[in-house]
Amino acid sequence: QVQLVESGGGLVHPGGSLRLACVASRSVTSFNSMAWYRLNPAGNQRDFVARITRGTDTSYADSVKGRFTISRDNAKNTVFLQMNSLKPEDSAVYYCHATVAYGNYWGKGTRVTVSS
Repeated sequence: QVQLVESGGGLVHPGGSLRLACVASRSVTSFNSMAWYRLNPAGNQRDFVARITRGTDTSYADSVKGRFTISRDNAKNTVFLQMNSLKPEDSAVYYCHATVAYGNYWGKGTRVTVSS
């Protein structure tokens, strides 16, 4: 069973930065892609934030382009989400997600709060 463990969330002022980490229980290159999602304000849907493929292609939600960067460290089985210029509307629980040919996996999430 694959495990994804997120960390790095917390409270930050508007304009500040945080770096989230997702440690996988196996090589991150074994996944077709890994991504970050966040729970929407209504709490009923996880919205796409950023994705990195096995080939290191990246994609981002329009709302975070230019502010967030997804990357990975293969040696540490870890995917990162560097979040800069944070806004109050970025506040959410952030989830790590991994896809394979036969399914997908989710972490339990880490909470980010952007507030003055």
